[in-house]
Amino acid sequence: MTESSVAAPAALDKAAPVYVAGHRGLVGSAIWRRLTAAGFTELVGRSSAELDLRDRSAVFDFFARTDVSVVVLAAARVGGIAANNAYPVDFLSDNLQIQLNVLDAARAHEVSRLLFLGSSCIYPKFAAQPITEDELLTGHLEPTNEAYAIAKIAGILHVRAVRRQYGLPWIAAMPTNLYGPGDNFDPQASHVLPALIRRYDEAAQHGLPSVTNWGSGTPRREFLHVDDLADACLHLLANYDGDDHVNVGTGIDHSIAEIAGMVADAVDYSGEIRWDTSKPDGTPRKLLDVSKLRATGWTPSIGLEAGIASTVGWYRDSICAGAPT
Repeated sequence: MTESSVAAPAALDKAAPVYVAGHRGLVGSAIWRRLTAAGFTELVGRSSAELDLRDRSAVFDFFARTDVSVVVLAAARVGGIAANNAYPVDFLSDNLQIQLNVLDAARAHEVSRLLFLGSSCIYPKFAAQPITEDELLTGHLEPTNEAYAIAKIAGILHVRAVRRQYGLPWIAAMPTNLYGPGDNFDPQASHVLPALIRRYDEAAQHGLPSVTNWGSGTPRREFLHVDDLADACLHLLANYDGDDHVNVGTGIDHSIAEIAGMVADAVDYSGEIRWDTSKPDGTPRKLLDVSKLRATGWTPSIGLEAGIASTVGWYRDSICAGAPT
């Protein structure tokens, strides 16, 4: 089939089975909450122990036994700069296997609607700012996470190819940096914002005189609360059908130093903030152009300072409260 023969998506049936791949992760759990709140009654989820998405035969068997009509592919191996830099083979191999297996099985069983979620790291390190969707494949990637980025780029092209060859109205969305309840706060594997929350909260609890952060503090980053992302995903499934992926963000960025200050305020830390410039900064700036998303009628509702404060509360209640003393 040609691009012009792609079928328009029908309105989402809230009684039809919806499979959220990765439903226990940061993104998947937020999407699950949002779908539940919207009245979807047949949500399908499998933990990694129940279904290893890297196991192709197991994935195909799952789709054969589960008559899902909508798939949200939020499952992925994720991590911060340190983890991506140390384990590029794992990030490339695991994510390619997950994507190929789920997308191929969904296509074989003619899943009528699918949303593939990637990451803003797909764009070149020195892309023009703010970054439009057209910047994809126009330059070199950030070396510290290029393996993960390549896997996500492959997913975008896979969705685009399915639309062209099979006429299924599948779509892809690329979120900016995410944070919120359910995030990974492990000091060796977390992204920048949860890493800062843990570091500053521990410093506040132990009365440490200073906190040292990676890099110079000058790179600028955009952050989106994961509940806002979940709302945007449901909105796109109901309102968007196009060959191009869609950026999902706020259109506002801050320096890492400014973010660190917000986190310090949220945990009530007043000590000295230091910067270890021997550690990598990563991409100097990464701000998404969200014009395409806004044209569909969606905007975020959770401000960054309020979102950080609520995430600190969740971290203390859910992570610190369960930590051994």
